Amino acid sequence: MGLVAVTDHVFPHLDAERALLAAAGHELRYGGDARTPEDVIAAARGAEAVLNCFAPMPASVIRTLGGCRIIARYGIGLDTIDVDEATARGILVTNVPDYCIDEVSDHALALILALGRGVTAYDRHVRAGSWSPGDVRPIHRLRGRTLGLVGFGRIARTLAEKAAPLGFRLVATDPFVPDESVRDAGVEPLSLHELLGEADVVSVHAPLTPETHHLLGAAELAGMKAGAILVNTSRGALVDPTALRDALERGVLWGAGLDVLETEPPAPDDPLLSLDNVVLTPHAAFSSEESVAELQRKAVEQVIAALAGELPPYAVNARSPGGSAESP
Repeated sequence: MGLVAVTDHVFPHLDAERALLAAAGHELRYGGDARTPEDVIAAARGAEAVLNCFAPMPASVIRTLGGCRIIARYGIGLDTIDVDEATARGILVTNVPDYCIDEVSDHALALILALGRGVTAYDRHVRAGSWSPGDVRPIHRLRGRTLGLVGFGRIARTLAEKAAPLGFRLVATDPFVPDESVRDAGVEPLSLHELLGEADVVSVHAPLTPETHHLLGAAELAGMKAGAILVNTSRGALVDPTALRDALERGVLWGAGLDVLETEPPAPDDPLLSLDNVVLTPHAAFSSEESVAELQRKAVEQVIAALAGELPPYAVNARSPGGSAESP
């Protein structure tokens, strides 16, 4: 029997994990959400496998995981986990890269439409007693506008498919995707600088790494097309929040739709909360009844495979005989 520790989660319950693990002869332990590295160390002590959501797992935590064979992330991004340290210690790391493609692309499109059509701004005016289409200006026709995708992975590709019938011109930038692959998807490849200067809407779909931290800073936001909309459903730290607030307050950007922030939840005095041209949702783009059930099931399946001595299908740091890392 293997002990599987859950550091934290955002689900109504862990019944699915508990049942699947019990059927495979394993025990699940969860004592409440861990918030700090010290909490994670306590939560994971003695476990052969760890299920992790947002709790931090830096190198200092991973060094304490004697006997741990796998860290399975509830989600796509791996910025909560020091993958290099886990790899050095022979601990598999997995994610679930394909569970919420529709949900996040739908959410990004919803934010684009809410801002592009002034839906939330109109709603605020109506609730305040006004009834005038002139309350929100300017509103532009979406057909013929340019949607720029920063990152061109699964979610961005699916968003492109959904936005194309609305008449958007589609452009994308991704240093890891060949230009020909972008063109094959019906999207025009551009550099980040070119994209920011041409796009009426910029939707961010990049992973958070040391290299992409504050990928969109003051210089990049200043280089965006005047009156553009910024949408971020990926990671908050991809955008410099101080530079973003300045661009919004000065009217450089028409608006921003943000499902993620660098600090979550935001402080009560965060200026973003008081800006009428900002639409905020609580890191919820991934969420649907179906996607959450899929996420829980697939994450725990990675654990069961690893504890059975198998290579989990979503291992991100498996080693080939030659020693090179293999990605799913």
